[in-house]
Amino acid sequence: MRNNGDMPTTTDPGTARPRGRRRGTFWIGIVLVLGALGVLGYAAWEQWGTNLGSWQAHKRIVQEVEKQWNGEGSATGENPVTIGEDVVALIRIPRFGDDYIIPVLEGTTDKVLGEGIGHFDDTAAPGQEGNFAVAGHRVTHGEPFRNLPKLEKGDPIIVETREATYTYSLLNGGDSLEVTSQAGWVLDPLPKNPDGGIEPAQVPGSKLLTLIACAEVFHTDDRLIAFGELVETTPRA
Repeated sequence: MRNNGDMPTTTDPGTARPRGRRRGTFWIGIVLVLGALGVLGYAAWEQWGTNLGSWQAHKRIVQEVEKQWNGEGSATGENPVTIGEDVVALIRIPRFGDDYIIPVLEGTTDKVLGEGIGHFDDTAAPGQEGNFAVAGHRVTHGEPFRNLPKLEKGDPIIVETREATYTYSLLNGGDSLEVTSQAGWVLDPLPKNPDGGIEPAQVPGSKLLTLIACAEVFHTDDRLIAFGELVETTPRA
């Protein structure tokens, strides 16, 4: 029937509702897809984006520190201690490759662990009596301790400071001791295992190193612990 201008046109309600439902379903689908892409994007950033930023920070800080320690001044006009926290040392782990060198920064905040390896407050300084305890990520943020489980008893850990180079020898493999995140005894000046398991020799005055990282790559409840003892000190020329 032709509309003569006075009569409103009508739409069959039986066809309007399904079309509305389809339109609603379409937009819900779009929202779900965008949400999934957002989650994937965040995961990709956590995995690769933070690594890229941390690797750049490692390189920049190491270059600055080495130039200053060698009396060559600053490479970029920046003082590395103003980039993040104070630089305590540089760590080299030969088993991880000849080019492995990571700055050790004071503290264990998220910012510090994003720029290097963190030195636990109130633990010994490198080469000193007591326990030089440090922690690093195994995944994201440069993942400096990703391969901690590959370390073996006797492996050297080389710690460089402005004053000297300290070589520690590992007392246990990187995957041989796992503790809970609440196991504060591993930070003691002379760690004593309450379960009677792996621990450094209980010799007062020992000069120790403790490496700490998450036991699982994507799980943070437990920690891997590797102890080392100082075997050589070489004063910096």
